[in-house]
Amino acid sequence: QAVLEKLEAELLEANQNQQTLKQNSLELTELKHLLKKTQDFFEAETSLPDDFFSEDTSGLLELRSTPSSAAAKLGFTAGVIKRERMIPFERLLWRVCRGNIYLRYTEMDTPLEDPVTREEVKKNVFIIFYQGEQLKQKIKKICDGFRATVYPCPESATERREMLDGVNTRIEDLNTVITQTESHRQRLLHEAAGNLWSWGIKVKKIKAIYHILNCCNIDVTQQCVIAEIWFPVADASRIKRALHHGMERSGSTIAPILTAVHTRMAPPTFNRTNKFTAGFQNIVDAYGVGNYREMNPAPYTIITFPFLFAVMFGDCGHGAVMLGFALWMVINEKSLLAQKSTNEIWNTFFSGRYLILLMGIFSMYTGFIYNDCFSKSFNIFGSSWHIIPMFKNNTWNKDVLLENTVLQLDPAVPGVYSGNPYPFGIDPIWNVASNKLTFLNSYKMKMSVVIGIVHMIFGVILSLFNHIYFKKYINIILQFIPEMIFIISLFGYLIFMIIFKWCHFDVHSSQSAPSILIHFINMFLFNYSDTSNAPLYLHQ
Repeated sequence: QAVLEKLEAELLEANQNQQTLKQNSLELTELKHLLKKTQDFFEAETSLPDDFFSEDTSGLLELRSTPSSAAAKLGFTAGVIKRERMIPFERLLWRVCRGNIYLRYTEMDTPLEDPVTREEVKKNVFIIFYQGEQLKQKIKKICDGFRATVYPCPESATERREMLDGVNTRIEDLNTVITQTESHRQRLLHEAAGNLWSWGIKVKKIKAIYHILNCCNIDVTQQCVIAEIWFPVADASRIKRALHHGMERSGSTIAPILTAVHTRMAPPTFNRTNKFTAGFQNIVDAYGVGNYREMNPAPYTIITFPFLFAVMFGDCGHGAVMLGFALWMVINEKSLLAQKSTNEIWNTFFSGRYLILLMGIFSMYTGFIYNDCFSKSFNIFGSSWHIIPMFKNNTWNKDVLLENTVLQLDPAVPGVYSGNPYPFGIDPIWNVASNKLTFLNSYKMKMSVVIGIVHMIFGVILSLFNHIYFKKYINIILQFIPEMIFIISLFGYLIFMIIFKWCHFDVHSSQSAPSILIHFINMFLFNYSDTSNAPLYLHQ
């Protein structure tokens, strides 16, 4: 702390000196330009031809060789003003002094730097001739109001030249001092920069220590600190070792005491995770953290979440892209962790790298099941559907081909469908079929219903283990059993109807297959005499 306070005082002093020197340098530079421009102005006036001077103008010019009684009484004020203030400054001078002044101004060639803001400033040099003390006071007040800097300017050219030489010498000396001050400040900053990293770590450690100490209580004797903590029973020996190690390193002679306190408070839920399971646990915790000792569904989610994603995403091409991205993050995880990125979106992706990896693997699997790769199909084993039998039994001929834009294969015709399904996934012929979406949507919807309801039943069964563990037998009777009866009687029966219809109806009886949806609606309405929708099986 003493080192930091000393460094701060030195830096503040160096900055203040630098600013003061820069301000002095700015003023001297302005004075140098003013003296030059004033000299140029007077020299330009003296070189005017004789016929230029009339009765009105001869009295205004100081260097005119012709003697004039008015010239001796004229005074002038010279200064510097910001360029953007010049026009209103000139207008106000004219109005207040009622035209009884003579103003000349010129732009400074070199832009200057403001010592406080470090911004570039453009300024003008002006010279005002007037007669009388009253006008002089008015001009001075207007200059103050417009924040114009007025500098003393000698009347004779010789004095001006001498003053200019003196100003140049002072500017050179000031620049030398400014350079030395800047190098001194740089030296201070370089010394601080060398220790900055270690200072930052020390401050973080001190803050961490005090944060923990603020969570503790001090006992009545003011001799020791008491910390009340929750800890996993499995970690008790590790905590004792850590406390003993801390005692040795700190040089203390009093051993810390770790004792279990009996309490009626509900302990917090702690689910131990590693880099692989952390992403899945976060998903579960986003929906809600379970009570203490409740069954944790995260291990099952490791499979169900990526798989249900893949059922929706199913494309082995896109899955391969996702898998490649996840593999890159997993392989380079050490170097990526070392970067300590603060990008929130990237950190979200990176923390779920193993989740994305499994999602990619499952998406490739379901992509092969759907026979879908970037919306194209693989024809590895050859289609089970054949066109030639449609011509052999004269269902199709040249006239049919010419008259119809769309033709439908009839699996009832012998040889059109071989009877053996495509060995793995959807038959590639569906990729070119016009009713591809109708078929696939029906297939995927029924499959999703089956998978989803099995998933839900599995979740309800998990709750049974919680009821048994906590000995809440009333919950088994009044919650678990009614839930199971409800879900199996309704949705379980729906799954049975889907699978039964798939197995029972073939190509010869498919025209008479009833609608499962109408059956389900009729079941809720207790409408068992619907003649438009035949039963799936006898005595249904």
